[in-house]
Amino acid sequence: MVVEHARLEKSNLTKYVPPKGEFEAFRDEEHYKEKLKEWGLSSARHEFLFKERNYKRGVTIIGYESYGKSDEYNTLVIEFQDGNISCIHPAYLKEMQQSSFGKESLIQTEEKESDSTEAAVDTTPVKVEKQEKTPAVKAPKVPKPKKDKPVKIALPADKVHFTATVKQFALSYNPFNEANDEVVILENVQIVQEQPIDLDFAWCSHSKTLKKFELTAGDSLEFDGKVASKKLPKGKDVPEEYTLEVAVLYKVNNPSKLVKK
Repeated sequence: MVVEHARLEKSNLTKYVPPKGEFEAFRDEEHYKEKLKEWGLSSARHEFLFKERNYKRGVTIIGYESYGKSDEYNTLVIEFQDGNISCIHPAYLKEMQQSSFGKESLIQTEEKESDSTEAAVDTTPVKVEKQEKTPAVKAPKVPKPKKDKPVKIALPADKVHFTATVKQFALSYNPFNEANDEVVILENVQIVQEQPIDLDFAWCSHSKTLKKFELTAGDSLEFDGKVASKKLPKGKDVPEEYTLEVAVLYKVNNPSKLVKK
């Protein structure tokens, strides 16, 4: 009974942020691991710590909400042991897993004290003699040539059917796990519908599901998925074989029903 009472007290101290409505649940274990890798969290874990200044609680990730103009961002939905659910940003939950969470760095404290000491050394105002300034001659402004703005494409919000060709593989920097992730670059991308939409290039994560197809450059593909306006983040220290010379402005999320021709 003492353990149960302590758990309920922690429950009362927690400020819950419930989901706005229905949230997206994981399709299966593989989908769960794929999303956790995307968020920079350990895919081998099924329980994480939720920390406050004076207590911590165990939680599980049961789904996520998508937001942004093209649903390119996620908010996690976590469940506590007492059944309460709440929303949290992936990076904040990742930060909670660190042992230093909530503790101020000793180095930062010493720097603050040092700055305070230096600031208090001498506060006597110094009189500075004004010097006559020579008026600067301003160069005439040369108008910059106007750049043509790219035409904005109205992307469908629902899942659609695609045809595309594998151009190459590339590396994209993931700030959550602070490493490069391998991605698939697609070219001749077309959204197949009554009025087809050509996107030229797009990218998607090289997930375990896609790796089963053993894709190579030049493969023609058909698949379903959602498309978002999201530029490919550049990788860090990219080897020559992963060099990409084109701008990729669209991302395909969760490609499924893939057929390789």
